[in-house]
Amino acid sequence: MPTLIDMPTNPRPEPSTADAANRPPGGGTPIGRPRRSGLFIWLLLALVGVGSAVWFVLHRHRPGEFQTSGPGGGRGGMGNFPVPVIPGKVEQKEVPIYLDGLGTVQAFNTVTIHSRVDGQVIKVAFVEGQDVHPGDLLAQIDPAPFQAALDQSIAKKAQDEAQLAIARLTLARDKELLGSKILAQQDYDTQQATVDQLVATVRGDEAAITNSRIQLSYTTITSPLEGRTGLRMIDAGNIVHATDSNGLVVITQLRPISLTFTLPEQNLAQIRQHLPASGALKCLALDRENRATISEGELTVIDNQIDVSTGTIRLKAVFANDDLKLWPGQFVNVRLLLETRQGPVVPASVVQRGPDGDFAFVIDSDMKAQIRRIKVGQIDRGQALIEEGLKAGETVVVDGQYKLQPGSKVKPSDSKEPAGGQGPNAKAVGTL
Repeated sequence: MPTLIDMPTNPRPEPSTADAANRPPGGGTPIGRPRRSGLFIWLLLALVGVGSAVWFVLHRHRPGEFQTSGPGGGRGGMGNFPVPVIPGKVEQKEVPIYLDGLGTVQAFNTVTIHSRVDGQVIKVAFVEGQDVHPGDLLAQIDPAPFQAALDQSIAKKAQDEAQLAIARLTLARDKELLGSKILAQQDYDTQQATVDQLVATVRGDEAAITNSRIQLSYTTITSPLEGRTGLRMIDAGNIVHATDSNGLVVITQLRPISLTFTLPEQNLAQIRQHLPASGALKCLALDRENRATISEGELTVIDNQIDVSTGTIRLKAVFANDDLKLWPGQFVNVRLLLETRQGPVVPASVVQRGPDGDFAFVIDSDMKAQIRRIKVGQIDRGQALIEEGLKAGETVVVDGQYKLQPGSKVKPSDSKEPAGGQGPNAKAVGTL
């Protein structure tokens, strides 16, 4: 039979001695051989870095230049186009300086009508919600028992006066007998004491009569002040007592009316500083939305101590309330007018906040926006009082500041909508 000879299927050339020495463990490319792919990656990274540096140099912000919004709404360009903004003029105005607080309306006077004697109510003479004046009849208690007590006191006085008259006549006779040495001194002194005792009894009777008349007058219940009656708490036919906890009705005085409110204790020195020697500070009562003025009054009382638990001071103002717009128990916003200050005024949206404080963009004669540091005295109802930094007549940017940089060219916006989009400080008109 023929002999089979095994032949290699894939003959490979034997590696040289140098390749074998440089080959890493496990095979692979020899260590000392350069990699073309690694060099290509490094060249690519270098080109990207150079391109980024060139782009940054060409597109960075230069002093006095800015980027405007492109057609797609992004920021682009090289500052060749002015930024549309809404300008406004700084105006010189008188600005009131207020302190704001929260207050509660209280009746100027409040009285609960009680019966001062026991008896049956035979008449209720008022209507719920009726305006009453001092002396107006409110209720009538049965006066018959008190009239009888008065008549009894009068009769008792008449009886005692008759006895006093007889005693005085007897004393006069005893005095003559004493002068004739017929009557002893002791008998005369006894008669004199009897007369004095009856005089005291008559005086007691007069006091009893006065008390009976007072008790009788208490059966007629009248209003002690001018005000408005509340809900009736007793009906005719009921028996009332002087010790009852519930009254007949509550009367509150609404004209004038009081308003108590609180302010932080830090404002106390400021209030006392502006409090005039004669007169009082003006006080305004506003609605819940703090927009419409309900009534105007005057500050009358500053509490004599500070509430240590809240760090506030209580104050009281009085309002004429002729139109009855204020009602007891009503919660209102209170504004205390300290002074009226003259100064430059701008819309509140002009004031911008920065890390170094407040600032505003001022438009110069070249229609360029410049940053101006300002000091704000007060911001109230969309108006800002500027203490430092702006003068009357200067032009400022009211809206559109988010696209501006120092030296940016600007132009008045043709649109009535705010250039900076909608926001809490957006305004359609720049001039106050």
